[in-house]
Amino acid sequence: QVRLVESGGGLVQAGGSLRLSCANSARTDSDYARGWFRQAPGKEREFVASISWNGRHTYYSDSVKGRFTISRDNAKDTVYLQMNSLKPEDTAIYFCAGRRGSAGSGDEAEYAYWGQGTQVTVSS
Repeated sequence: QVRLVESGGGLVQAGGSLRLSCANSARTDSDYARGWFRQAPGKEREFVASISWNGRHTYYSDSVKGRFTISRDNAKDTVYLQMNSLKPEDTAIYFCAGRRGSAGSGDEAEYAYWGQGTQVTVSS
């Protein structure tokens, strides 16, 4: 089983940075790729970034490419999302997700495990 808990959200001014963390608090016996998704008010949830089990393969949405970096520390079973040059349009609830298997994915339907989300608000 996987039990994901996000942290690190908050309020930041445009141009600032935040780092989100996603820790798995349960024991796992399989490889799990991870992803970050976000949902802004009144909008559907959208893909942000994903990372393979071994951390060698990452994938980003065009809207965050070059500003956000996904990484992981398997010794801590934790995934991070470093967000730089934040914009007001990045304001959303950010969700961490896990999927069995080594490869990440941009399709939320492929993720079986989800955290409760953490709010990120970027003021102009």
